[in-house]
Amino acid sequence: MTRALWTSADLAEATGGAVSRVFAATGVSIDTRTLAPGDLFVALVGEGRDGHAFVADALAKGAAGAMVHGQGPDGAPLLTVDDTLAGLGRLGGFARERFGNASPANRLIAVTGSVGKTTTKEMLRTALSAFGATHAAVASYNNHWGLPLTLARTPLDARFCVAEIGMNHPGEIAPLARLAQPHAAVITTIAAAHIGHLGSIEAIADEKAGIVQGLVPGGVAVLPLDSPLFPRLAAAAAAHAVLTFGADTAADMRLLALEGDAEGSHLRLSLRGRDAVLRLHAPGRHMAMNALAALAGVAALGLDPVRAVPALEAFRPVAGRGMRRALTVRGAPVLLLDESYNGNGASMRAALDVLRLQPAARRIAVLGDMLELGEAGPAEHAALADSVAASADLVFTCGPLMRHLFDALPEALRGAHEPDSTQLASLIAQVVDGGDAVLVKGSLGSRMKRVVDAILAAAAPAAAYAAGPADGKTD
Repeated sequence: MTRALWTSADLAEATGGAVSRVFAATGVSIDTRTLAPGDLFVALVGEGRDGHAFVADALAKGAAGAMVHGQGPDGAPLLTVDDTLAGLGRLGGFARERFGNASPANRLIAVTGSVGKTTTKEMLRTALSAFGATHAAVASYNNHWGLPLTLARTPLDARFCVAEIGMNHPGEIAPLARLAQPHAAVITTIAAAHIGHLGSIEAIADEKAGIVQGLVPGGVAVLPLDSPLFPRLAAAAAAHAVLTFGADTAADMRLLALEGDAEGSHLRLSLRGRDAVLRLHAPGRHMAMNALAALAGVAALGLDPVRAVPALEAFRPVAGRGMRRALTVRGAPVLLLDESYNGNGASMRAALDVLRLQPAARRIAVLGDMLELGEAGPAEHAALADSVAASADLVFTCGPLMRHLFDALPEALRGAHEPDSTQLASLIAQVVDGGDAVLVKGSLGSRMKRVVDAILAAAAPAAAYAAGPADGKTD
């Protein structure tokens, strides 16, 4: 029998809510599409959707109970609170305290950054599993409801928890970090993502540095020494111990050499003066730096990073974040590089570098708008032209911003431009042919997963498929 994660008494204590009848939940869900029997269903109210309309459906699918702030079905097991989003936040805070009280050895590590935070989070999940039971955020659950949900789902026997913290606007990271109370906080890198909301790269650095405000006493900040903004990050973390990573000779966790190929990289590392070699099954220098950040996070928790290296060799990129899909289209092999979850200048160039490594009859780039760039948007898109030309044989774009890139490309590279991903998806499904390597990338709001789905639908039925992350998370 599965052990209860939450009793109704715990839920009432954690949230300050009232329970209609006794029940016990083995998990927590906010979505009836992915709800598992035994979950507590939290009826969140969001833009254009009220979770209270799905309470009956959740219970019919086996939910143990539902957290509501409105009416629910008569006689149903309900936890009634003042506001379900606030209630979920309190539940996450209670779970974090419970996790810390369960054992003095339990550790939580939080990750943020303009690029690479989800991948680094997944690398940490893999690496820390070598030391004990590890819980981590699902997909990119990193915002005002994603982080509390991650905490609320922490298993009672977990020794490590890996939390991801993201933002779209100023002032969002520090409150989430204070909720998470990490023992170590990792900043992967600083780039121009969300610059339309933040205004400058310096403001982005300051916002990301807000993660250190949540560090527990004795906590460690893990910072990218190669970043031009490192001095700014270090100043923000001055009250804490700092562990650095990068290729710089002064880095605590240092990349000594990288030999890359189409499927990954051989890395030679110096981990606090101890040599290590890692075969990373994820191509690109950016992936190597994510791995180094993860190993630095392991060290920041007081664990042996050299011991984590063999475990990290099991890592594979996740859907929407660089997953490689070997398909068969019209009887011939096709490689799909699924980068459909997010897009900014830094991650676009990194993904194009990976495309360039692939042996293929044609290297095809399918690119959607990079969003939240403000007035810099048109110029940022046009500035990708050299990187695209160096990596792709044929380019397809969609969205008003990507039109600036399309127009800046040589005529020979231009496949087609469409207004949106729906129209582009049907075209790409017809264009892709045997021997192609296809990169699909764009911001979440560009809905480039539609293109991925169209290519998968055109592939042989035996092609492996891994569902991408749900919409509605912070890039």
